[in-house]
Amino acid sequence: MGVMDFVKNGVREMMIARPDHFKHLIVYKHPDQNFPFWSQLTVDSDECAVFFKDGKVVGVLPPGRHTMSTQNIPFLNNIINKFTGGDVFISEIFFVKTSPVRSIPFGGPIGDMIDPLTQEQVIPRIFGEFSLVVTDPVRFIIGYTGQSAQGDNDQILHWIKGLFMNGVKTSLGELCEVEGKSVLQAVSLTTKLANAFIANAPCLQDIGVRVLQMGQFNINFSEDDRQRLVAANAEVAKANRGVKIAEAQARAKQFELDQKYKQDERYVQNLAGNYNNYAAGQAMMGAGQGMATHGVEGGVAGAGIQMAMGVNMANAMSGAMQPQAGVAAAPQFSPGGATVSCASCNTRQPGGKFCAECGTALAQAKKFCTGCGQELIGAAKFCASCGTPAGAPPPSAG
Repeated sequence: MGVMDFVKNGVREMMIARPDHFKHLIVYKHPDQNFPFWSQLTVDSDECAVFFKDGKVVGVLPPGRHTMSTQNIPFLNNIINKFTGGDVFISEIFFVKTSPVRSIPFGGPIGDMIDPLTQEQVIPRIFGEFSLVVTDPVRFIIGYTGQSAQGDNDQILHWIKGLFMNGVKTSLGELCEVEGKSVLQAVSLTTKLANAFIANAPCLQDIGVRVLQMGQFNINFSEDDRQRLVAANAEVAKANRGVKIAEAQARAKQFELDQKYKQDERYVQNLAGNYNNYAAGQAMMGAGQGMATHGVEGGVAGAGIQMAMGVNMANAMSGAMQPQAGVAAAPQFSPGGATVSCASCNTRQPGGKFCAECGTALAQAKKFCTGCGQELIGAAKFCASCGTPAGAPPPSAG
């Protein structure tokens, strides 16, 4: 068979390329297995040409225009048909896209899943697009499509789409767990979902494919599933509001207690002088409140008894907090009661509430009942022993 025979049969037989109406296919198998010496093979910039003979890969040609001769392409020596005088090659030629293939549609029910937030069993549905790229054309043909690859991309990618859907279900559940959201709420997290879908895309290295990115997609539910999720989410939100209100109330109560503690601490340091005085004052205030609320039997004497009980209780409570060895002693009065010694700086001075030298609270001079001689406690208005008014003059000798 000479060159004139090819010219007579038409230029078409001397040109090998993928037809324009098949440009969208990931794999296109050229229909003719016989092509003459000096034929022109055109490989587009986004594909490569893979040659097979007897089920084995003979060679791969990159993008460009190639003259089919053994001088230019050494591996063609393996596919020469010797019965034709060495001027015809016999081989299957596959054109495989090596650029990303976009807008691959997928979709359908994801399958039964338990909503992590509401524990409702639902069947989400997803519809959208993703893109992938063939990273190893030879492996893609041998390990996946086979040498009889025919049809559109949906037929070729049917199995890959099924694996991708499994990854979508896993990604959706894990994202809901991490975000603490229902699948109904997670629908709005499109960017995070898209990243999760790609991160959990099936590993397809064994067939020479890699999923690249997500296109537009939509997750929806049947009307029954949606209504149940809405109702369950409302119950969860109500419970969460109750928890937050309780937490806020607890924080407010704790703040109140902290403020009370700081106020008491300042009172002990600056006014009462020590814990004994503070406890006595608190006990007397409590006794006074109790008498005001419930009344006291026994008139003035009864009131004095109640106050004495309160003071004794305060003394008992504060006993464990008396100054120990090495701690500054309480201020001491002079025998005449005219001056007092500061417990902090030892400065002796006339009475008063605070030290004129350092400002430390001073203990007040003791007072005694003019009726029975019993010591009067704090600011008591009546003697707790006999009920005599604190400011009453001593009884006359007659």
